[in-house]
Amino acid sequence: MTTRDFRQRLKAVASATEELLDTLLPHPGKAAAPRLARAMRHAVLGGGKRIRPFFVCESARLCGAQEQHALHVGAALECLHCYSLVHDDLPAMDDDDLRRGRPTVHVAFDEATAILAGDALLTLAFEILNSPHTHPDAAVRSNLCALLARAAGEAGMVGGQMLDLEAEQQRIDSAEQIITIQRLKTGALFRFALEAGAVLGGIDERDERRKALRMYADAIGLAFQLADDILDVEASAEELGKTPGKDIAAGKATFVDLLGLDGARQRARELVQEAIAALAPFGDEAEVLKQAARFIIERRA
Repeated sequence: MTTRDFRQRLKAVASATEELLDTLLPHPGKAAAPRLARAMRHAVLGGGKRIRPFFVCESARLCGAQEQHALHVGAALECLHCYSLVHDDLPAMDDDDLRRGRPTVHVAFDEATAILAGDALLTLAFEILNSPHTHPDAAVRSNLCALLARAAGEAGMVGGQMLDLEAEQQRIDSAEQIITIQRLKTGALFRFALEAGAVLGGIDERDERRKALRMYADAIGLAFQLADDILDVEASAEELGKTPGKDIAAGKATFVDLLGLDGARQRARELVQEAIAALAPFGDEAEVLKQAARFIIERRA
C-alpha cells in the first residue's frame, strides 16, 4: 500500500461519512427548531478529514466487521467530536472565530445557539449509536455507548479539556503533565475509534488484537497532538483552517514549548514507530493503519 492508496482510502471514508451525516443530521425544513438544525449542520458538514471515522472503519475491517456498521459508529463519533469543537471555540473556552476555514458556530449564529447545537450533537451521537442500523445486537450497541460515554466524559475528553483550561493559570513544566492532559483530551476518542471496530467484530477485550489496537491508539493520539503543537507554530491560518498561535497566546505549555521544535518532531517520529510496532499481530493487513500513523505527523492541517 502506497501513501496514495492510503489517501484514496481516507478520502473514500470521508465521503461516505459525509453522505451518511447528511442523512442523519436534522434538515431545517423538517426540524422542530430550524435554526438549531442549521447550526448543527454548519458545525458538522463540509469540512474535516474524518480521521476518527476512518480509524473506526479500518479497525472494523481488521476485525471482520461490516463497513456499514462502522460508518454509523464513525458518524456518531464525528457528531460528538464536532460538539466538542463547537464548545471549545466558545468565548468562555478557547475563544476562536475560525474553524475548518469557516466562521465558528457562535460567530455564524450566536453563543446560545452554539451551546445548544453542541448539546444536540452530543445527544445525537448516542441516538445514532443505539440505532439498529449501527448493529443488530443490542448488547454490542450498549457496549459502544458505554465506551463512548467514558471516552467523552470526566475521565476522558471533557476531563482533559478541564485540565487544559486550568493549565492556562497553573504553569506546566513537565512533559508528563501534558501527556496526561492529551491522553484524555485527544487520545480518548482515538482509543474509542480503534476499539469500536473490535467491538463491532466481536473481539474480546482480552484478545491480543484488541490490546494492539489500544496501544496503537495511545501512540497516535500523542503523535497527533505533537503534530498539532508543531502546526500551531509553523502553519498559516489558511493551512490550518483555524487561528494559529492560540496556545502560545493563552500561555499554555505545549510539547513544542517543553521539547523544542526538533525535539517535538523527534518524539512524534518515535511515537509513529511505536504505533506501527503495536500492529504486529495483524501483519500486512494493517498496512493502511501504518500509513495512517505516518500521515498523522506529515499532515499540514
